[in-house]
Amino acid sequence: MQRKILICRHAESEDPYPLQPDFERELTSMGAQQARDTGVWLRENYGKVDKIIASPAKRASYTARLIASKLYFDEEQIAYQPDLYNAKEQQLLQSLSEINLNTKTVLLVGHNPGVTRLVRQLTDKMIGYLDTAQVAAIEIELETWEDILFTTGTLSTATNHPV
Repeated sequence: MQRKILICRHAESEDPYPLQPDFERELTSMGAQQARDTGVWLRENYGKVDKIIASPAKRASYTARLIASKLYFDEEQIAYQPDLYNAKEQQLLQSLSEINLNTKTVLLVGHNPGVTRLVRQLTDKMIGYLDTAQVAAIEIELETWEDILFTTGTLSTATNHPV
């Protein structure tokens, strides 16, 4: 079955102030606008998503909520997974492999370098690091989401900036 994986790096966040935990960093006003613009782009190009999974870090969770609002996706349905905070590509893959069989299109909102490395791994393409609020769209043939652990797909498009 053809599935789509939309991999998004969180929008622009504020620089940390002294002793601020990285997890607590907020989006800048420009970052909030980036997230809204990305949501509009996703709606115009992909219509809807069946599932959104995101890091619970403030900058990623707010990015996910702003995008969800533009996709008319109920923000209460966003799955915040603590393991996605600054996750490596193997953890991101594991999270994707656990998705419900009925899900055809998923949006994952996370952090570099993991999200970029995940795109590279899933497409066998050496791309540059995803910019803030940039989405890489991957089309992949999967019977079950567990198949993602040993299957690659095709990078179909990316938002705003060429990948």
